[in-house]
Amino acid sequence: MSQQLSFDLPAVPAMGRDDFFVSASNAAAVAMIETWQSWPARKLMLRGPSGAGKTHLAHVWASLSGARIIAASDLAEADIPSLASGPVAVEDLWQITGERAQERALFHLHNLVLAEGNSLLITSSDDSALSDIHLPDLASRMEGTPGVRIEPPDDALLAAVLMKLFADRQLRPTPETLPYIVPRMPRAFAAARNLVETLDQLALDTGKPINRRLAATALDNLQI
Repeated sequence: MSQQLSFDLPAVPAMGRDDFFVSASNAAAVAMIETWQSWPARKLMLRGPSGAGKTHLAHVWASLSGARIIAASDLAEADIPSLASGPVAVEDLWQITGERAQERALFHLHNLVLAEGNSLLITSSDDSALSDIHLPDLASRMEGTPGVRIEPPDDALLAAVLMKLFADRQLRPTPETLPYIVPRMPRAFAAARNLVETLDQLALDTGKPINRRLAATALDNLQI
């Protein structure tokens, strides 16, 4: 029997508000995004573990506010005055801590966005990011930024995240798969993402459907 060909097709994440499942662990963050015009000082720090939906919520906010989204690591090469002419979402603060050029660029962007009367959203998955900032002026600005955190997921949210990750990859697990996976997997968003990636690859490699048996194999091989 010939081996099934494997095609590594990219997943296309759905980033609309209707694609974001709300549960107790993220309800406060969603509420802050949806009421962005009432943010204290017109800025917000959105924190949460990897895979929690920070990027998704940044895109939801961008659709509500007309904001542009930029990775923190790209700030040193960005046109800061142009960015500051409207609302801005800066993703992954933790990636630039200790990097002088990027920290200085974020400091200038922060000041100019607010001076122009616009709003600023900053995301970070690392709670230690603030203490790792080297530029004192930026550290004080970030410490003074109101924040909201996405908490670790409950079972309902884990199931919804798994369903979305499967849908992003156009995968259709059998009905018993999710009820089998959820109580057995680590309580982490990153685990959900890695598990779906593993199941996708296993299904391609073996030609088998994504079912309870394949899920058991994926859970045995799961790395986070």
